[in-house]
Amino acid sequence: MSVLSIVLQVILGLGFLMFGFMKFGSKQMVEGFKHYGYPGAFRVFTGLIEVIAGVLVIAGIWNEGLAAWGGLLIVVTMIGAIITHIKIKDQLKQMLMPIILLILGLVVLLINYGSLFV
Repeated sequence: MSVLSIVLQVILGLGFLMFGFMKFGSKQMVEGFKHYGYPGAFRVFTGLIEVIAGVLVIAGIWNEGLAAWGGLLIVVTMIGAIITHIKIKDQLKQMLMPIILLILGLVVLLINYGSLFV
């Protein structure tokens, strides 16, 4: 496992744990999902997926297959976030963080891709 992958996995893992847990009740997240037109249950579901992705990419430091699955979850989640920003006609600057996280998740997925189905 490369140092690059470990660093990315720690950063992504901690970030996704933080943002995932915030989705369970942060006023900012509650208001954000209302603005996007999504129900509270979808906010909680998204938070759960983000927490799982965070755990997987961190556990993936010791098991590349878990890193690959965590990276895949991050990629899919960030595609959804970008589509949401496009749907509500946000400017590109509001999409920058999901785009960056998509790219970082894709890097972790590609580094560990060979372990995805093992």
